[in-house]
Amino acid sequence: MSGGESPLGWLERPTGRRAVLGGLLAASLMPLASWASRAATPGPAAEPAGDEERRMRGMWLSSVLNSNWPSRPGLPPAVQREEFASWMDLAVSLKLNSVFVQVRPTADAFWPSPYEPWSEYLTGVQGRDPGYDPLAFMVDAAHARGLAFHAWFNPYRVAMRRDARLAPGHPLLRQPSWGVAYGDGLYYNPGLPEVRAFVQDAIMDAVTRYDVDGLHFDDYFYPYPLEGQEFDDTRAYAEHGEDFPDRAAWRRHNVDRLVEELSVRVRRAKPHVQWGISPFGIWRNATTDPLGSDTTGSQSYDDQYADTRTWIRNGWLDYVAPQLYWNIGLPAADYAALVPWWSEVVEGTGTALWIGQPAYRSGAPGESAVWQNPDELTRHLTLNRDYPRVTGDIFFSAADLRADRLGAITRLVRDHYTTPAAAPRLARLPDLLPGWR
Repeated sequence: MSGGESPLGWLERPTGRRAVLGGLLAASLMPLASWASRAATPGPAAEPAGDEERRMRGMWLSSVLNSNWPSRPGLPPAVQREEFASWMDLAVSLKLNSVFVQVRPTADAFWPSPYEPWSEYLTGVQGRDPGYDPLAFMVDAAHARGLAFHAWFNPYRVAMRRDARLAPGHPLLRQPSWGVAYGDGLYYNPGLPEVRAFVQDAIMDAVTRYDVDGLHFDDYFYPYPLEGQEFDDTRAYAEHGEDFPDRAAWRRHNVDRLVEELSVRVRRAKPHVQWGISPFGIWRNATTDPLGSDTTGSQSYDDQYADTRTWIRNGWLDYVAPQLYWNIGLPAADYAALVPWWSEVVEGTGTALWIGQPAYRSGAPGESAVWQNPDELTRHLTLNRDYPRVTGDIFFSAADLRADRLGAITRLVRDHYTTPAAAPRLARLPDLLPGWR
């Protein structure tokens, strides 16, 4: 899942690429003491609840390819704001408590960034000022409704098309050696230390300047493998990979460093911000690694070089939200087998476990018979209750929640979200609550 994308097909086609689917700016870093002093002030959402009621209820709102918001590029600012407000109203109507909004989909920005250009998904032209500060507006709109706002970033994707017209002064135009063309798209090279530092700086600019509640990545680090193609980082490997047994180990090291370094920077600059990642739902298969899950699908450890298990064990994440986008009983990746596996991984680590749920599959044309049953999603949440380490869910995507095909979302809300719930606490700072609550 990344923006308008979904992992459907990765189990059946493990070497194929996933199909593309469809306020006020803070002047400076808010001191923690000032932030904490606001924690006792309840917002317009639910009354403070016990920890058993502090379950994540989130939705992903994607901007890449204008798949959710804005509905198309070039809309007047007033219309963009109206559309976004309607998405926040949808979240409230479903008794959700958090939104995960894509604010840097392709090495661009939904805020006035000194590092990267304005996103083309706002105006239709990368680098063109939309006439207002979307991120400031979005944070305020979410908080006004009692919703936690998690800013969602893609670290290395530069463009969805090789022939994309990059804005004058784009970092990749200034530093062409940073880029790798692969498949249809362009990417920053994760193997270059200067790229890793730049990406972190670009992301931390938003985290430190805005009152976001979370910093979020999805499953995209190195791109998903394409049959017959190689991500050409040969020169970077020759320069930086001599201490590693093979290129795969070096690539995992590169991703590990990004995750660990961001963990340090976030906790130093804004310790109340929740930092987490939503990886592909299979770390490794047990047939490959005895520590893996009883599955036979694509492995994120090997395909995106994402060693999520190590990140959790080392305490680099506040939460993990694996994309368990498969049904209960699917032989290759049984939801009922993956939930206990992930529960065991987070046991004793302090890392919260939230499950990425595939709202996009319920009732969708071409899906298998099990997804034509409106009960499948609600069965997932029922099963989760048997595993105390699971403390909530995030749904992909907002558009599918609104579509409510087969009434599956209505049924899920009826069965599981009968009353409002406050957003989860941060395990490493349990006495602090979001300041707008």
